[in-house]
Amino acid sequence: MIPPEDLKDFLDAKWEQYEHPDFIAADPIQIPHRFSIKQDIEIAGFLTASIAWGNRKSIINNATKMMELMDYAPADFIRNHQKEDLDRFDGFVHRTFNQEDLKTFVSALAGLYNTYESLEDFFVAHSSEIDLQASIVQFKRAFFEDFPNNRAQKHVADPSKGSAAKRINMWLRWMVRPADRGVDFGIWKNIPTSYLSCPLDVHTGRVARELGLLTRKQNDAKTVYALDASLRALDPIDPVKYDFALFGLGIYDKF
Repeated sequence: MIPPEDLKDFLDAKWEQYEHPDFIAADPIQIPHRFSIKQDIEIAGFLTASIAWGNRKSIINNATKMMELMDYAPADFIRNHQKEDLDRFDGFVHRTFNQEDLKTFVSALAGLYNTYESLEDFFVAHSSEIDLQASIVQFKRAFFEDFPNNRAQKHVADPSKGSAAKRINMWLRWMVRPADRGVDFGIWKNIPTSYLSCPLDVHTGRVARELGLLTRKQNDAKTVYALDASLRALDPIDPVKYDFALFGLGIYDKF
């Protein structure tokens, strides 16, 4: 156990160690890093994050396949595809995310881009001025507005139903946190980093408990709020920088 008075310095050192461009090569964040246009980055990031569970190599391979199927121009494809263009997704599968889910996601994204220039605009419009968890709830509702009871709904988390929403919180981190260390993108300029929540999974949760940042045993929405409170006490401006520390300690340091 790290003494409480030393915890911030310890986590700051681990954050600086792991938020480094070398991190990108083995991480799904490499997929949106292949693009330079804001909408391409946010779409590639969202689709990649949506399938980001399981083996990281498999995630990267299948996210690459999605980009190939959209001719490496995801924003253009989303905005201009015809219904018959969705047939190219036949046969796509990543674990339980299949071709029909991908077709639904593409169609749902097209609906949002009919209203919003960027997905950032949606989250700004629905911000709670505390965090982005309520915005995620509204995002899911809007995303599936034209697809009631669609099977793809299970692939977008809902914090109001107790989900930790790990993948979508990870995507939001990618979009909002600054790019000055060469990993996250910082392309969403109108959302403070203080609103972000840490992507909570088995690894980050276990390390956070070992460090005394969490006491709850479940990895759910309540635990996300508890971890947010602990991390914001360490850095109220950019608390989710510690995601790099917790993830790195769990995956690389075997903490």
